Order: sequence, then structure tokens, then C-alpha cells
Amino acid sequence: MPGNRAVVYRGAGHVEVEDVEYPAFEIKDGPGVNPDNVGRQLPHGVILKVVATNICGSDQHMVRGRTTAPEGLTLGHEITGEVIETGRDVEFIKTGDLVSVPFNIACGRCRNCKEGKTGVCENVNPDRAGSAYGYVDMGGWVGGQAEYVMVPYADWNLLKFPDRDQAMEKIRDLAMLADIFPTGFHGCVTAGVRPGSTVYIAGAGPVGLAAATSAFLLGAAVVIVADLQKERLDQARGFGCETIDVSQGEPADQIEQLVGEPEVDCAVDAVGFEARGHGGEAQTEHPATVLNAVMSVTRAGGAVGIPGLYVTGDPGAADDAAKVGSLSIRLGLGWAKSLSFTTGQCPVMRYNRQLMMAILHDRTEIARNVNATVIPLDQAPEGYTEFDKGAARKYILDPHGMIS
Repeated sequence: MPGNRAVVYRGAGHVEVEDVEYPAFEIKDGPGVNPDNVGRQLPHGVILKVVATNICGSDQHMVRGRTTAPEGLTLGHEITGEVIETGRDVEFIKTGDLVSVPFNIACGRCRNCKEGKTGVCENVNPDRAGSAYGYVDMGGWVGGQAEYVMVPYADWNLLKFPDRDQAMEKIRDLAMLADIFPTGFHGCVTAGVRPGSTVYIAGAGPVGLAAATSAFLLGAAVVIVADLQKERLDQARGFGCETIDVSQGEPADQIEQLVGEPEVDCAVDAVGFEARGHGGEAQTEHPATVLNAVMSVTRAGGAVGIPGLYVTGDPGAADDAAKVGSLSIRLGLGWAKSLSFTTGQCPVMRYNRQLMMAILHDRTEIARNVNATVIPLDQAPEGYTEFDKGAARKYILDPHGMIS
């Protein structure tokens, strides 16, 4: 049995690459594991040799100390890997398959899974509906920023790439299928992006750039990306987006300069709860800023997609209300404009196969658009630090040196 090394959360602002237990077909006790999950047998799972595993903005929320994540948690929910061992109940996935792992852990058996709502599976997390690898309050499933990881319900969860050699040639793009590409696409689909749409996307981090990529794939006429950081805005302009620096003021005026009116057809919040203000408030945290802005700039009768993360526990929030996820949202404005809102985890399996085909047949270049940057597993702490500083990159960890 080989060893295993993984990225482990060691307190606010601190991650380490450490020796950890090799995965097994059983949930064992550990940081963040719900006691009701301890001892759970997983004959339907597989062991993956991790080929690519990404650092996500959602991971950064934990690493900044902005959640209740326990120290010792193995991080990582964006996983692409090779199957090296299968549980006795796995029927269709085979050893040697190269696969993408949806970040949602789903059983395929509950009511929500059967309705395609795999982000809120009812059977994988005793605390609440919905689960993910290596994430706070998500059932304690071990994360995949590691050399090896166990994936449960493999026949249901895994997306097999049809040709291994072709997949390895496009592995930087395909690594985005685990989370950010479907998540950005979901934000756009739920916002109602269609051919000819004008679209406002708040946030030029990897999910925002993935949403912008998705908007173009869906036929948008104008994609406007807003952020506070020049490097990220430059990255968005590099593939055809219009951009807004919200440190210069509210977005409506800048939108009017771009499209002739201060509104758009639809909007996507790709920022989440650590939002900062606009204009003179750009250096101050205002967690409801983006939600209120997207309501303000979306036309009456339009829709807003909200893939940006919001939490029920934020110990680092500026006020007691925000610490429990209670924000000063202008719901009356949204109601008056008859806006539609979609929140929550993206149900990755709803989109990942179609997006895989778009990648394999050269209809999109998601890795280029998000500036995918491959680094060894040992450099994960440096990757987290640079990403936290606002680097316009999507870091891919390469635990076994398999990405050329």
C-alpha cells in the first residue's frame, strides 16, 4: 500500500502538506466527521490516484478563518484522477479509467438526486442536505488535494473521459469540470443567459471568469465583468469581456457607458459573502454589496444566478448578524422588479458531460480563460498565499507529476 500526502488546514492563514492515511472504503473518525458517519461502509466507492486537484476560492474562505472549519481538515473538492481500486459493489467504472469527480457527493438514490438536485443529496451528510469533499459542515468526507482519495457511489458520481490520451492532452481544461466550469455555467443558466443577452458578472476570480466563458458559450452579446483588481480585469479582457473597476464607483453608470443603459438582461454573483464595497468603500467589507448591486442592475423581470458562496457561520464577520449569515439585502427591490434568484451548490452532473464535450471538441478554452497554472503538491501553501493576494490564476496541483 502506498503512502499518501495531502494539503491540511492548520488554522487561519496556514496550510501544510502532510502525511495522511491512505484512503479506505470506510469513513473513519477525524476532523469534521459527523459521528453518525463514522464507520460507514463504502463498497460502492473507488480509490483514485489524483491527476489534478485545484485550489478553489471556496477553500480560501476556510483558510482565511472565515468558517468553522476544524484544524486538521484535509482540503480539496476539485478532483480529477485515475481509478486504481474499485469497491466490490462498483459495476461500471473500471480500474484505469480517467475520471472527473463532481465536487458534490451524491448517493443517486434519494429524492433530490433522482430529481437532478445532486447538490443537496439527502443521504451523505447527517447535518444537512448536500456534501462535498474536504469542506466544513459537509459530512467530513476526506478532501482530494492529495495523492490519493476515495470517491463513494462511483458508478453514479464519476464522469469517465472517453479517451485517455485525448483527455491528458486537455487535462488543464478538463480539471475545471469538477467545480468551477459547471458552477459558472450554472450561474449563467439560472440567470437566463441566452443568445443576444447582456450579462453582468460580479467577480473576476476563477468562478467569475468561468461564468464569463459560459456566457459566451451560451451566446451572450455583451459580457461585463466587475472586480477591484486590475490583474483579474486584464485577464477577463483577454478573452473578450468588457470590464468594470467597481473601486471607481457603482456599476450602473459604467454599465450605461458600455451598453447605453444602466441595466443588463441578467447578472451573476461570483463573489459571495466576503464582498467589499464599491467606490470609496472598496477597502471595507460589506457582505451584501454584490447581492444588492446585481438586483439594482438587472432589468425588471430578469434573473440573478448566485453561485458565490454564502455561509451560515462566519466567525470573522464584522457584525453579529453577518456571523450567522444574516445580511442587509434589499429584498424589497428584488421583489418590486420581479427578479428570480437561484442560490446554492451547482448540481455538477447536470452540466459536466456537455461541458466535457465542448472542451474535447475545441468549443471552449476554459483553462486559458482562467489562467490555469500547474504547480506540484508541495507548493500548495505558496499557491494558497498567492491566490489569497488576488493572483489572476487558477492553481492546479499535480501530486504525481503527470501533467506535462
